[in-house]
Amino acid sequence: MTHWLILPIVLPAFLAPFIVLAARYHITIQRVLSLFGALALVVVGLGLSVEASDGTVMLYQLSDWAAPFGIVLVGDRLSTLMVTLTAVLALFVLLYVIGSKWDERGRHFHALFQFQLMGIMGAFLTGDLFNLFVFFEVLLIASYGLMIHAGGTPRLRAGVQYVLYNLLGSTLFLFALGAIYAETGTLNMADLAQRVALIDAGATVGIRIAAVLLLMVFAVKAAVVPLHFWLPSSYAEAPGPVAALFAIMTKVGAYAIIRVYTLIFPPELAATADLHTIWLLPAALLSLALGMIGVLAAKQLDRMVAFSVIGSMGMVMISIALFTPEGIAAALYYIVHSTLAAGALFLIADLARAGRDNLDLTAQPQVAGAKLTSALFFVAAIAMVGVPPLSGFVGKLLIMDAATQSGLWVWIWAVILGASLLSLVGFGRAGSVVFWKSRSVAPEEGATPSEAPSALSYVAVGGLLALLVAHTLLAGPATQYATAISNQLFGPERYLTTVLETPGKLSDGKEEAH
Repeated sequence: MTHWLILPIVLPAFLAPFIVLAARYHITIQRVLSLFGALALVVVGLGLSVEASDGTVMLYQLSDWAAPFGIVLVGDRLSTLMVTLTAVLALFVLLYVIGSKWDERGRHFHALFQFQLMGIMGAFLTGDLFNLFVFFEVLLIASYGLMIHAGGTPRLRAGVQYVLYNLLGSTLFLFALGAIYAETGTLNMADLAQRVALIDAGATVGIRIAAVLLLMVFAVKAAVVPLHFWLPSSYAEAPGPVAALFAIMTKVGAYAIIRVYTLIFPPELAATADLHTIWLLPAALLSLALGMIGVLAAKQLDRMVAFSVIGSMGMVMISIALFTPEGIAAALYYIVHSTLAAGALFLIADLARAGRDNLDLTAQPQVAGAKLTSALFFVAAIAMVGVPPLSGFVGKLLIMDAATQSGLWVWIWAVILGASLLSLVGFGRAGSVVFWKSRSVAPEEGATPSEAPSALSYVAVGGLLALLVAHTLLAGPATQYATAISNQLFGPERYLTTVLETPGKLSDGKEEAH
């Protein structure tokens, strides 16, 4: 049992209350502690990823109680990849927060930020469905506080909408957990994988209902159409760096679908075999199409980026819905790409806001730093649209190649190519209006020149874009690693053995192997 596995949860869990209690009035100390925590999470995430890279499945048993009776954390290739991705994104977002001084516009930003990281990390590492629900609630509470940071009526209204939709998802989650426990008597994922497979073919109604409810819950988190209504306003109204961190939030839903529907409800399970094609694939195609239509129709830059997140999640879900090793591998490559691209775009939208009255897609006087901001937008837009030469293009090729194994590949290709055209036009229009046409608009007489964004803000955005370039240049090794993750997911024997056959304490206090 490795104790390093619990550190991504414990570290932000301890930093958050310490910041509130000991550094509430000292913003410099808060920044130092937050940056220390983010850097530590990157180091720990990379270390765990290296440990899991050879197929090792790490286990942490809280209080040394063995599964399925005790709470366990499990680290494999997939979970450690997501932990590392979250830590890297959080580091660059924090750099931007400090450079732009967003943390000075409200109270308790850094404490809420750490609680948010705690919830996200816990969701990726837990080996128990009930604790997945618990961590969902932790990140929901923290994300609401971050969303309304610095206040304002539109932001508060969007935050209330965000909470209501996600509370609805939480209620469905509890119903699903109750149904699963009633059918199987356990909520440990590894134990569920074995028990669900033993359910008689004539008694699968209850477990099928639970599987559908879970799919709906995770679809809410992933903003899959028609359960996406909460996202555009929530992400557009949130502070720019908060929306950038939220780029990983929808991936929590995607991760949960991958984990649950390859481990507990695999494609070969008769009770839930058609959920992927009947439910998830059509919803994914609609998400991609409607997301990119939203990009084309958006009237504000931040709302356009929010709709691009819905579209990118549609791309991810199309690949996941194939539920083949090739499809999951392509989805994982695209998850890394879309997280970095969306995070960069939200930060760039915040840079564009500096000196402007609003983010409407109308020509306004050019602001300080517009040339550099426009160059960053150009690179990030190429990545998000998925045209050569960046990783978005590579990811789409991988997804389209994986889709050739499906009987619906013609429809999948048509939607992907059509949506790509829509997003190209939408981002091109936005860039030309906000950055090019603004050169011809003279500032108002007597207007105070805007202050250029700080160098640290540009460093943060440039860092995310540099990672996108690296993700492109290292597409071969990245794809191989994604394939290794996919193969491990579709061959879960090592996961099951590690979780269920590790000696631990049972209720009578005796050591026993399951």
